[in-house]
Amino acid sequence: MMKQLAQETAVFGIHLTPDQLAQFAQYQALLLEWNQRLNLTAIRTPEQIQRRHFLDALTCATAMEEEDGRSPNESALIDVGTGAGFPGLPLKILYPGLQLTLVESIAKKTRFLETVVAELGLANVSVLTERAEILGQDSAHRGQYDWAVARAVAEMRILVEYLLPLCRVGGSALAQKGENGPVEAKTALNAIKVLGGASPQLFPIQLPEREETHYLARIKKETETPPPYPRRVGIPAKRPL
Repeated sequence: MMKQLAQETAVFGIHLTPDQLAQFAQYQALLLEWNQRLNLTAIRTPEQIQRRHFLDALTCATAMEEEDGRSPNESALIDVGTGAGFPGLPLKILYPGLQLTLVESIAKKTRFLETVVAELGLANVSVLTERAEILGQDSAHRGQYDWAVARAVAEMRILVEYLLPLCRVGGSALAQKGENGPVEAKTALNAIKVLGGASPQLFPIQLPEREETHYLARIKKETETPPPYPRRVGIPAKRPL
């Protein structure tokens, strides 16, 4: 059932065990079931779920080398605006030791996420119905993560104000971007500097049967984010840095 996923992840040097493939099969079944009433995703066929959700999320692993000697499997990761769990839940399946926090502002979606976590028996996963601007000013989350990740949440100047405050110094923000990734990264250089980040590293990703190139933008956090950031809810989107 997950043969396609196993084959396509292997191209990226990612090798899934039979148990992991079984978890992905269960995740896919739940996504298809809940999607009938919640409209979690416009992607509705098993083949496309495996490629455009699962594989796409797992490609993040190609940019997640050790941070200060800490492997991804020993890291704390927060996924902002996770929606139906991407990229956070596939990364948790790949790295069972990952301490994962999923953040989604829509309660119906967080109920789905809680169901997936329970059904798959995933440990050390927190699901929060909250906004990134709130968490970024909360001492329980600000500066606490090795990785802050997001997919299809906002333009880069906005997104870095959500992600970098959540990273510890020495950690990284990781943004999944489409073909405009290099342009967005260049436009966001000032915002990244203000928020304590280094210049982005861009990793091109070519998914099977997709013409456009996707990009992973990895931004290492070099210094503490100044206290005013992130600004209050809605302001980063209205007035990007």
